[in-house]
Amino acid sequence: MITILVATKNSHKLQEIQSILQGSVRWLSLRDFPEAPEIVEDAPTFQGNAAKKAATIAAFASGKFESVEDTYILADDSGLEVDALNGDPGVLSARFAHLDTNTFGNAPDAANNAKLLRLMRNFDPSERTARFCCVLALASCASSKNQRVTRKMEEPKILFFSGTCEGRILQSPQGSEGFGYDPLFVPEGYEQSFAQLGDSIKNRLSHRAKALHLLNAWLTKPHP
Repeated sequence: MITILVATKNSHKLQEIQSILQGSVRWLSLRDFPEAPEIVEDAPTFQGNAAKKAATIAAFASGKFESVEDTYILADDSGLEVDALNGDPGVLSARFAHLDTNTFGNAPDAANNAKLLRLMRNFDPSERTARFCCVLALASCASSKNQRVTRKMEEPKILFFSGTCEGRILQSPQGSEGFGYDPLFVPEGYEQSFAQLGDSIKNRLSHRAKALHLLNAWLTKPHP
């Protein structure tokens, strides 16, 4: 059985991943490893942040399992890019509101949404285009452990899977489901926000769903 340690403490994100990557998988998260190192997501790209998280947790976790064969670290970085804001909040999506106060860590969803609405208040509907972006990074604990034994200094091999979802930003929150910017984002081809559409539709359309379906195809194909 494959073991996947998802490099997150976000229960919403973990549930979304589990609902799409169904099958014979033993799921773990950073909630199972409270001693795991904190990771500063300071890369300028989604891929850079995802890679940093995957490599760091792979190095940490490689000594936590008796056998690391078929044990993987799954990390992601995702966020919202708004065209009228020159791509912001981007990689800073989770910390968007805290940038105003130099507060460390992620800001509450309500605060991030309020800031986005404030910045977008003077834009017409045609100017409110945006997209969600996600990059998944999959690192093998086996390769990380082998590098530790042989004292190699290279980064472990990491596979990347990415997805985007085009849409637009509403003028006020709609719906009570989902998390993050879901109440403000209407995917292309729909009139309801991600917070209204429900998991069954969101898990077909979302940026993370698209990346996860690519990952699922890799996990289920034979490997030498």
